[in-house]
Amino acid sequence: MRVVAVVLVIWLAIGAFAAYQRGYFSGSEETSCAEVGTVLLTIVVGPLNYVGVNPKIDCTIPQPSQ
Repeated sequence: MRVVAVVLVIWLAIGAFAAYQRGYFSGSEETSCAEVGTVLLTIVVGPLNYVGVNPKIDCTIPQPSQ
């Protein structure tokens, strides 16, 4: 069980580094659900980012009625 935990932490660290390399942590003031989803998916995909996986999320949030 300990080996699985270590592998999981390494996997997520590689994904976070890939997101950092792509500039997803630049700190823009306006953040959309698509940007947050893309960053999270990039981290979860982990090392697969380096074999060609480039996850992108496209979402829209419903606007309140007027």
